[in-house]
Amino acid sequence: MSLSDPIADMLTRIRNAVLAEHSYVMMPSSKIKIAIAKSLNDEGFIGDYEVIEDESSGHKTLSIGLKYVGKRRRKRPVITGIERVSVPGQRIYAAKDEIPQVLSGMGIAILTTSKGVMTGRQARKLGIGGEVVCKVW
Repeated sequence: MSLSDPIADMLTRIRNAVLAEHSYVMMPSSKIKIAIAKSLNDEGFIGDYEVIEDESSGHKTLSIGLKYVGKRRRKRPVITGIERVSVPGQRIYAAKDEIPQVLSGMGIAILTTSKGVMTGRQARKLGIGGEVVCKVW
Protein backbone atom coordinates (compact mmCIF):
# COMPACT_ATOMS: atom_id res chain seq x y z
CA MET A 1 0.00 0.00 0.00
CA SER A 2 1.45 3.35 -0.96
CA LEU A 3 0.92 6.33 1.27
CA SER A 4 1.08 9.90 0.07
CA ASP A 5 2.26 11.12 3.49
CA PRO A 6 3.93 8.44 5.64
CA ILE A 7 4.89 10.94 8.38
CA ALA A 8 1.25 11.95 8.84
CA ASP A 9 0.41 8.24 9.01
CA MET A 10 3.02 7.81 11.77
CA LEU A 11 1.67 10.75 13.78
CA THR A 12 -1.92 9.51 13.36
CA ARG A 13 -0.96 6.02 14.55
CA ILE A 14 0.71 7.53 17.64
CA ARG A 15 -2.29 9.81 18.31
CA ASN A 16 -4.78 6.93 17.97
CA ALA A 17 -2.69 4.59 20.16
CA VAL A 18 -2.44 7.25 22.89
CA LEU A 19 -6.21 7.82 22.80
CA ALA A 20 -6.79 4.05 23.04
CA GLU A 21 -4.21 3.86 25.89
CA HIS A 22 -2.04 1.25 24.15
CA SER A 23 1.41 0.56 25.57
CA TYR A 24 3.12 0.56 22.16
CA VAL A 25 2.40 1.22 18.50
CA MET A 26 3.91 -0.40 15.40
CA MET A 27 4.32 1.02 11.89
CA PRO A 28 6.42 0.55 8.76
CA SER A 29 9.92 1.90 9.30
CA SER A 30 11.91 4.53 7.41
CA LYS A 31 14.95 6.66 8.20
CA ILE A 32 12.94 9.82 8.87
CA LYS A 33 10.45 7.99 11.11
CA ILE A 34 13.35 6.60 13.15
CA ALA A 35 14.85 10.11 13.42
CA ILE A 36 11.49 11.53 14.58
CA ALA A 37 11.15 8.71 17.13
CA LYS A 38 14.70 9.46 18.37
CA SER A 39 13.80 13.15 18.85
CA LEU A 40 10.61 12.22 20.73
CA ASN A 41 12.57 9.77 22.90
CA ASP A 42 15.31 12.32 23.65
CA GLU A 43 12.70 14.86 24.77
CA GLY A 44 10.88 12.28 26.94
CA PHE A 45 7.58 12.10 25.04
CA ILE A 46 7.87 8.37 24.26
CA GLY A 47 9.56 5.38 25.83
CA ASP A 48 11.96 3.20 23.93
CA TYR A 49 11.69 2.52 20.23
CA GLU A 50 13.15 -0.30 18.19
CA VAL A 51 13.35 -1.42 14.59
CA ILE A 52 12.22 -5.00 14.02
CA GLU A 53 13.27 -6.69 10.79
CA ASP A 54 11.12 -9.44 9.28
CA GLU A 55 13.58 -12.02 7.99
CA SER A 56 11.19 -13.64 5.52
CA SER A 57 10.13 -10.48 3.67
CA GLY A 58 12.97 -8.09 4.57
CA HIS A 59 10.54 -5.36 5.69
CA LYS A 60 11.39 -3.32 8.77
CA THR A 61 8.83 -2.32 11.41
CA LEU A 62 9.23 0.52 13.90
CA SER A 63 7.86 -0.21 17.38
CA ILE A 64 7.37 2.79 19.69
CA GLY A 65 6.65 2.46 23.40
CA LEU A 66 4.21 5.09 24.67
CA LYS A 67 4.64 6.81 28.04
CA TYR A 68 1.96 7.52 30.61
CA VAL A 69 2.04 9.35 33.94
CA GLY A 70 0.16 8.12 36.99
CA LYS A 71 -1.42 4.81 37.82
CA ARG A 72 -4.59 3.03 36.76
CA ARG A 73 -7.52 5.45 36.68
CA ARG A 74 -5.34 8.53 36.99
CA LYS A 75 -3.13 7.45 34.09
CA ARG A 76 -2.52 10.35 31.68
CA PRO A 77 -0.54 10.22 28.43
CA VAL A 78 2.67 12.23 28.15
CA ILE A 79 1.71 13.19 24.58
CA THR A 80 -1.46 15.27 24.82
CA GLY A 81 -1.30 16.61 21.27
CA ILE A 82 0.57 15.88 18.07
CA GLU A 83 0.07 17.85 14.87
CA ARG A 84 1.52 17.68 11.35
CA VAL A 85 2.63 21.14 10.12
CA SER A 86 4.32 20.72 6.75
CA VAL A 87 2.41 18.50 4.31
CA PRO A 88 3.39 17.34 0.80
CA GLY A 89 1.01 19.87 -0.79
CA GLN A 90 2.22 22.78 1.31
CA ARG A 91 5.71 22.74 2.75
CA ILE A 92 6.29 25.05 5.73
CA TYR A 93 9.83 26.33 6.23
CA ALA A 94 11.11 28.42 9.13
CA ALA A 95 14.24 30.54 9.32
CA LYS A 96 16.40 30.32 12.43
CA ASP A 97 14.53 33.22 14.07
CA GLU A 98 11.06 32.01 12.99
CA ILE A 99 11.12 28.52 14.54
CA PRO A 100 7.81 28.15 16.41
CA GLN A 101 7.59 27.90 20.19
CA VAL A 102 5.08 25.20 21.17
CA LEU A 103 3.10 26.00 24.34
CA SER A 104 5.76 28.50 25.45
CA GLY A 105 8.45 25.82 25.49
CA MET A 106 6.42 23.00 27.05
CA GLY A 107 6.11 21.25 23.69
CA ILE A 108 8.53 20.76 20.82
CA ALA A 109 8.65 21.44 17.12
CA ILE A 110 10.49 18.84 15.04
CA LEU A 111 12.38 20.15 12.01
CA THR A 112 14.30 18.64 9.13
CA THR A 113 17.42 20.71 8.57
CA SER A 114 20.60 20.44 6.57
CA LYS A 115 22.14 18.87 9.70
CA GLY A 116 19.39 16.23 10.03
CA VAL A 117 16.15 15.88 12.00
CA MET A 118 16.15 17.82 15.27
CA THR A 119 13.97 19.74 17.67
CA GLY A 120 13.35 23.46 17.37
CA ARG A 121 15.44 24.10 20.47
CA GLN A 122 18.45 22.33 18.95
CA ALA A 123 18.01 24.19 15.64
CA ARG A 124 17.87 27.55 17.43
CA LYS A 125 21.02 26.65 19.35
CA LEU A 126 22.84 25.77 16.10
CA GLY A 127 21.42 28.85 14.36
CA ILE A 128 19.80 27.00 11.44
CA GLY A 129 16.27 26.79 10.06
CA GLY A 130 14.46 24.10 8.13
CA GLU A 131 11.16 22.46 7.32
CA VAL A 132 8.77 22.24 10.29
CA VAL A 133 7.59 18.63 10.25
CA CYS A 134 5.34 18.53 13.33
CA LYS A 135 4.53 19.93 16.76
CA VAL A 136 4.22 17.76 19.87
CA TRP A 137 2.93 18.77 23.31
